[in-house]
Amino acid sequence: MPGLPSIPAFCLQPRDVRRGAVVTLLFLAAVGVGAGTGSWGDGGSADSAGPAALVVGTEPDAAPPGPRVPAQAPRAAATADRDAVARAAAEAVAEGKSAKSAAQDVVSRSGDRWAAVYDQGEYEAFADDLDGHWTGVGLWAGRLRDGRIEIDRVQPGSPAARAGMRAGDRLLSIDGQGVTGLRVAEVVSLLRGSAGTPVELKLTRGGTDLTRTVRREELRSEPVTVRSLAGGITVIKVASFTRGSGDRVRSAVRAAPAGGGVMLDLRGNTGGLVTEAVTAASAFLDGGLVATYDVRGEQRALYAAPGGDTARPLVALIDGGTMSAAELVTGALQDRGRAVVVGTRTFGKGSVQMPTELPDGSVAELTVGTYRTPAGRGLDGTGITPDLAAADGVEERARTVLGGIGVGP
Repeated sequence: MPGLPSIPAFCLQPRDVRRGAVVTLLFLAAVGVGAGTGSWGDGGSADSAGPAALVVGTEPDAAPPGPRVPAQAPRAAATADRDAVARAAAEAVAEGKSAKSAAQDVVSRSGDRWAAVYDQGEYEAFADDLDGHWTGVGLWAGRLRDGRIEIDRVQPGSPAARAGMRAGDRLLSIDGQGVTGLRVAEVVSLLRGSAGTPVELKLTRGGTDLTRTVRREELRSEPVTVRSLAGGITVIKVASFTRGSGDRVRSAVRAAPAGGGVMLDLRGNTGGLVTEAVTAASAFLDGGLVATYDVRGEQRALYAAPGGDTARPLVALIDGGTMSAAELVTGALQDRGRAVVVGTRTFGKGSVQMPTELPDGSVAELTVGTYRTPAGRGLDGTGITPDLAAADGVEERARTVLGGIGVGP
């Protein structure tokens, strides 16, 4: 089916998470909102960014980092049986029922908290996100514990922004269909559509119900932004690892002032294409191991390309919204002594998912294994501990670190 890679795809992004926060290899997941809040529900996503595929190969140099966490084996992750899911879907189709619903039933009983089932349209829409563009209204939203849908972020200049929508607004319905209790992927599907078509959104803000009618547009996101600080410090912010983001990181490093330091800001980065994550890590490494992972017991490895900048001082910024492929990059730079890591503990998404196409064209993504950092750390459920803990003033702490090694004013 269109949108499915012809080779195995692996998922490093969380699905059922609300974060204070998306070949070759594919890491697919619904973007969460607010992992740092500890609120669990259906993964938050945007009409602009649903589950984002991550190619190994997704935001964020170098004083010696602090003590390493001892290597540990990844804990076993619950998984749905692929054959059972496929069999249930096939039987449903034979009976004229929904293969997706049958697959969801098997997955829900398996205990596989990262598994998800998408219909063909949802999966194909998510594939568009890998290129950093989509058709929608410019909303990022997540599902709260009680099933309500809350807007997490509004893209500047988008139809939603022009209509005055704000983060914190609660979305009630889309074109008359109530959204409370829906999965975020279903909300995304309702928001998407053809460019120029209208969509009516009902929401509530501070107890007041509002109605806004907007027209969908072709939108783009900028996954990598670069800015300069005094003293020759370059801040490279990576919001997600969509196609081309790895090369943008490498270009930003090459263009940084000679003798200056880099802050690689991965806060709120929920992942993306793992190949892009590995390319980004390669900007700071001269070859060598980035991560290992297993797929149903078969061990595999990911390596950085040679020729990266190994001398420029580097600090990586992380928080509870740093997930999956972004954790892969952080773990590699930390384990290999390439970066000082500043911020708060990352989310801890270290399991691998693979997609299985079902008879009706829907796709089930099931957990098949785990990945580890170069030092052998399994991050699923534990995350990465920063070398320097800082919940507030993270950038200032990073500047202090760079100043301690002779970078900055």
